[in-house]
Amino acid sequence: MTPTPVQLPPGLTRQAGLGPDWADWLDALPRRIHDLLDEWELSRDGAEVWHGFCSAVLPVHTSAGGRAVLKVSFDGDDEGAHEGLALQHWSGRRTVRLLRADPGRRALLLERLTRRDLTTVPELEACAVVAGLYAEVHTPAMPQLRHLTSYVGTWLDDLEAAGPDVPLPRRMVGQALSRGRDLVADPASTGVVVHGDLHYENVLADDDGTWVVIDPKPMSGDPHYEPAPMLWNRWDEVLAAPDPRTAVRRRFHTLVDDAALDEDRARDWVVVRSVINAHWTVQDAVRARQDLDAEQRAWVTMCLAVAKAVQD
Repeated sequence: MTPTPVQLPPGLTRQAGLGPDWADWLDALPRRIHDLLDEWELSRDGAEVWHGFCSAVLPVHTSAGGRAVLKVSFDGDDEGAHEGLALQHWSGRRTVRLLRADPGRRALLLERLTRRDLTTVPELEACAVVAGLYAEVHTPAMPQLRHLTSYVGTWLDDLEAAGPDVPLPRRMVGQALSRGRDLVADPASTGVVVHGDLHYENVLADDDGTWVVIDPKPMSGDPHYEPAPMLWNRWDEVLAAPDPRTAVRRRFHTLVDDAALDEDRARDWVVVRSVINAHWTVQDAVRARQDLDAEQRAWVTMCLAVAKAVQD
């Protein structure tokens, strides 16, 4: 039987604009997928290809008839390099089960979950679910994982090197640099597996309706690093609230209280991550040699609003 051609979705192919490494990976991706389907004796379950920011995901059947998904990720994504290792370490305890892996080709065969994620649940209920999942993923770190502090130290160096010309409030930049340097120097900022990007769309329901974590970017880090993405995702709902600042703080306190996190430490990480996130958007514009467009300005404004909201 002739295999169904792999048609990459436009949302993934447009990443070729991010640089030659991305373009090369995308050019080679259909052949890589075909090779994996053949070698792992997988058959496609329909022609659809799902995708994340840096991965293609295909629903498949195994040779035994089981339902699974084949995920192939961008091989230049350093933060996601140990995704398979973390999933193996967690052994399916409220995390997606790993069935097979090829780290060299950044390929994973995973159990197939439903497409229902936590965006279908009221936001504070979703925050409570994620707070409960923290305890499942925050296990002692494996020695292979890179330290969170090594990433953050580099990001802070980039922020500081941008100098006074960076279009971000100097007070907030100063806060991020000061608090970030303290956190990087703190031994408590490493030693625990952190997901790195645990938000509403990275939690799916299984066939029984149990919420399961997917798509980790694992590091040896600090559990207090985790809440920030839960604050800046589903931002339209924050803006629709009578008091957006209060809406952010409700999410923050639900996460912190339900997970028994230290409020001050979690707040510091939110400030640091939010300002760094805003700076990444500025860097994207600088690399493109253009001013921030409307979408980028809105993202920077959101990041700064999150950092302000969690502070008294």
